[in-house]
Amino acid sequence: MKHILTSILSIVTLYVFSQETVYPAKAQTETIALTNATIHIGNGNVIENGMIVFSKGKIIEVRGTAPIADVKIIDCKGKHIYPGLITPHTDLGLNEINSTRAMLDIRELGENNANIRSVIAYNSDSKVIGTLRSNGILLANIVPQGGIISGSSSVMQLDAWNWEDGIYKADAGIHFRMPNLTPRRFFAGFAFSTTTNPLTAAFEKIEKIRQFFKEAKAYYALEKPEQTNLKFEAVRGLFTEITAYPNTNWKGIKKALRPQQNFYIHAETVKEIQIGVELAKEFEFVPVIVGGTDSWMIASYLKDNNVSVILNQMHSLPVMQDDDIDQPYKTPYLLQQAGVLFAIGDIDANSKGRNLLFNAGTAAAYGLSKEQALQAITSNTAKILGIDNRTGTLEKGKDANIVVSDGDLLDIKSSNVINAFIQGRAVSLDNKQKQLYERYKYKYGIK
Repeated sequence: MKHILTSILSIVTLYVFSQETVYPAKAQTETIALTNATIHIGNGNVIENGMIVFSKGKIIEVRGTAPIADVKIIDCKGKHIYPGLITPHTDLGLNEINSTRAMLDIRELGENNANIRSVIAYNSDSKVIGTLRSNGILLANIVPQGGIISGSSSVMQLDAWNWEDGIYKADAGIHFRMPNLTPRRFFAGFAFSTTTNPLTAAFEKIEKIRQFFKEAKAYYALEKPEQTNLKFEAVRGLFTEITAYPNTNWKGIKKALRPQQNFYIHAETVKEIQIGVELAKEFEFVPVIVGGTDSWMIASYLKDNNVSVILNQMHSLPVMQDDDIDQPYKTPYLLQQAGVLFAIGDIDANSKGRNLLFNAGTAAAYGLSKEQALQAITSNTAKILGIDNRTGTLEKGKDANIVVSDGDLLDIKSSNVINAFIQGRAVSLDNKQKQLYERYKYKYGIK
């Protein structure tokens, strides 16, 4: 027993004290110029032997290399410069170790958790964050799970002391998980079936959510509701027409340019996607499909209805048994050809999201150009998340979220991030895995 307790204490100590010297960077104080590099703007354009200059966290110039005074110059000859990568769907900071219940904060009980906010549960001290940063992933959309309506996700920058410091865009979308409409599915070589009629149960759940949104609209029409309803308040930003706010003097109806929140529809098959989109159209929500395994089959429908898609996991088997075995790899190209705005994600439980860039690289091997694949994890993602006015491309006036790599960032053989900047701050690329690697190199005398 004594030895067991000692072992447990050692493991806990290693977890608590590892990476204690990896801390958020201070604000940028000097103007920096990265010179002589191949600059991938993130919108399809590439500048050879170019220079990017940023100051006070903002990009102030992108051009061919030329002399410039009063700046700190970092020579990046032979290097590649990219916008900071953005992962569009992750439980980062909510799920540290899958097998340890105390470290799971990803879901709540109940079917309607509209008022749940992932942002306040986000752990900025997660040891996983460093592994993403060192692969050039600088921003992440943190998504809650559980129920039919899981709550709101928030975009976080991955170099912060706490969740308040990490907020890039708070409560930017509500997540709706479409009930399963398919009696048999094919996952990882196994077919699953159910004895109950899935359609009957699914449509009952969908009708409850439809009624919830109708009641929410009625609630907004009240100038002074007798009681504040937290669930209704949480989804207010989904609607384009917003009536009088409680406790204000403003009255009447305001037609917004677009809702403040996206309506994220977690769906895989054609039926699930279409029903989710039609529900969004009924209430004039901005729909974004999350998962979208069969989205390629109805790409023209998605294009016509201005529906964006977040592809969760490319390195997987198809959902349906009769799909091509490599269909997940081909889907990005088919969506690109149809003109559908899409982003590539990585929700693999083993990689914890750090292979996002290599998922994009796989898409490049199956039809996309390298720059189109890069857009799927930078500018496209920024557009979908509603942060493209601040990031996603290396353009004047945007945040200096920048990644410098020795080689092709999307190629697992040559990708090697050597510098990263979040809002101009040079962030640490150290992480727990690198520290363990160095520890055991030292132990065994490996140079």
